[in-house]
Amino acid sequence: MEKRKPEEEVRKTKKGHEIFIIKEFCKSCRICIEFCPKGVLSLGEDLKVSVKDPEECIGCLLCEEMCPDFAISVNRGKADEKTSFRE
Repeated sequence: MEKRKPEEEVRKTKKGHEIFIIKEFCKSCRICIEFCPKGVLSLGEDLKVSVKDPEECIGCLLCEEMCPDFAISVNRGKADEKTSFRE
């Protein structure tokens, strides 16, 4: 039996952040959406989390840290080192 890697949705922002979503892992709990301070995420038509407004992402990692199913990960861009999360 061959192992299959889950498909990831990847969105890159102008600030250099990369937002990875594994829709197979998402159970539509909305925790990531509620914790995102900038409203970057929403539920798509498939009722799975999706990136609604990637340019608003400040790289705070709350979505990644709060997701109980490890469906989201964020790689912060190097340009963000001086960015305040309270923008």
